[in-house]
This record gives sequence, C-alpha cells and structure tokens, in this order.
Amino acid sequence: MSSSASPSAPRAFTLSDFDFALPPELIAQHPAAERSGSRLLDGSSPTVVNRIFHELPGLLKSGDLLVFNDTKVVKARIFGEKASGGKLELLIERVLPGHEVVAHMKVSKKPLLGGKMFMAGGARHGGFDAVLLGRWPDANGQLFHLKLSDEPHALMEKHGVVPLPPYIERPAGTADHADTQEDAERYQTVFARAPGAVAAPTAALHFDEGVLAALAAQGVQTASVTLHVGAGTFQPVKTENIADHTMHREWYEVPEATQQAIAACKARGGQVLAVGTTTVRTLESWAKSGQASGDTQIFITPGFEFKVVDHLITNFHLPKSTLMMLVSAFAGYEHIMGLYRHAIANQYRFFSYGDAMLLSRTPAQVQAS
Repeated sequence: MSSSASPSAPRAFTLSDFDFALPPELIAQHPAAERSGSRLLDGSSPTVVNRIFHELPGLLKSGDLLVFNDTKVVKARIFGEKASGGKLELLIERVLPGHEVVAHMKVSKKPLLGGKMFMAGGARHGGFDAVLLGRWPDANGQLFHLKLSDEPHALMEKHGVVPLPPYIERPAGTADHADTQEDAERYQTVFARAPGAVAAPTAALHFDEGVLAALAAQGVQTASVTLHVGAGTFQPVKTENIADHTMHREWYEVPEATQQAIAACKARGGQVLAVGTTTVRTLESWAKSGQASGDTQIFITPGFEFKVVDHLITNFHLPKSTLMMLVSAFAGYEHIMGLYRHAIANQYRFFSYGDAMLLSRTPAQVQAS
C-alpha cells in the first residue's frame, strides 16, 4: 500500500500464517567451527545476498550503534528425586531472595506443598535439598516456587548442566547429566556478564573477538542491555487467534549508559542495530513503558510500532513461534516468509546453533521524526 493511500484495517494474522515446513536436517545440532564462520543471510534490502557472518562490520557505518544482550546462561538444569524415590528434573527460571527460586519441574507426579526434593543426591550426599513452597507467579501459575538449602547460583554452577533447547539432541549420558565441552563453551556469548538466562541470546553467538575488533575499527559503537531469557522462549503458541496467547514473563534492564548511547546515536543520524530478538524486546519494552528495568511480557506482532530499533541481527526461528511474529512485524511478513523460503532452498542452518540474518525495519514501521 502506498503512503498516500487511505488508512485501512491491518491484515488479521492467525497462527497458521507463521507456519512453514522445515526439513529436519536443517536444524543445527552443533555450532559452526568458528563463531563468525556462520552464514549471514543479508535481507536488509529487497535484494537478498548470501554472506558469511564476519562480513558484518563492512555492512555497517561509523556512528552506528550495536546493542547486545549481555545475559549469561546459567547451568539451570538439575536432576534429583522425591522422598518416594521418583525421579525429577528442575529447570531454574529465576533466582529470588532468600535462597528461593522459580522453576519448571519435570516429574511423573508433582510433590505436595512442603514436600522435600533431593537434588544431585541431596544435602546428605553432597547435593542439596529443595522444598516446594507453591506455584508461581500465583496459585495457578505454571512454574514452581522453591526454597533451596544453599545459594542458588553456587548450587547451579556445581550441580547443574547447560539447558540446551529441546531441538538439540545429545547422546544419552552426555547432555542428560553432564555438559559437553563444546556446549559449555559455545552456548554462551563471548561477552556474557549477568548470570540469569536459561537460553542463550543466540544471534550474539556469532560474534567473536575478531568481529568485535573490526566493528570498533569501522567506528561502530556498542552498548548492552540485559534480558534474562526464559524457557518460555521455546513455548509454542497454541491459539489460532494469536491475540489469545499469553506471553511469558522475563526480567530486563536498560542501563543509563545505554540509554545515553542510543540518544547520542539518534542525534548524530546513526542507526541502532539490535543483536537478537531479546534485545529488541528489551529496548521496545523500555520505550513503550518508560521503565528502564522490570518484567516484560511484550508481545510483538505485525502492526507493532517500533520506536528504537532500526536493524536486527537474528537467527532463524521456529514455525508458529512468537519470534516469527516479531521478525514479521519488524521486516514485513511477506519479506520474512520469502527469506525463509530462500534460506531453506539454500540449506541455511536453523535455530540456536544455526546461521543468522540481517534485517531492516520496513518503511511502514519507521517512526516519523
């Protein structure tokens, strides 16, 4: 629709609009040999270009600002058993004060309120104990509120394993109860700083010291935000009417220095590039709410008005996911679906350990200055 056309109601998208057929062999099970050796699908203009990720610095200009998510993946997956001997698994989503945590629980029969669980053998055998306090964030919440017998971060580091996404498979006896050296190193960004994520901000996994040095030499500035990625990022949307979907809750922070860096970038006519959808959600949550930190449940679908981000570096996302909706809102639905068709035809690698693409905000989404 041309800019001179009269306004009309936006297209009503349904869940099925964000589906696509993905050959299973394109789901990356291991990272590329070198972080910046991944492929980069340059979809920042109507002419699609196949590139290698280390070409990125040459695509940016002096004065542009690249914003990363500096969250650090914690070893949040821990195995244990109930007093009855039944096996269970915890995925710690959030650490609260007083040795308390919020977690997903995988178990055949949920323990009773006040029930004790013996994790990694229990406190008597070198592990730790966990007591069920209730559901979270309320009595009907899907997550569980637990009190641990010691400091949660120390316990996760000692007894936990890296919580790989469900579509990354590892042989029994490796990722089930111990990390592979590859995953411990590569399912983490080189600039991870703030512990708290149970999933990596995967678009940032492609950056290495060489790319960061080339960006600096190009005059591209960098800044960081924090969003502790939760397991809800893998939660499928189950409602055909996407407006009925309840978005998961994640904690974020936009530091004062980053706010100033964005203002300065805009003032000099630079472009703000978000590394990953988590960075987009953080920056747009801040812009929408005015709150520099807190919980966000922002759900970005086509029609959303972006206020901060001009370009996006992102990986390829799952069919029917909220992230497919986000990138479609950002770069245009038809353009995104065309890029995915191109990626599949050209054997790009998908999801967390897969390849990346570069997107520009569609003109319809550019805010008037």
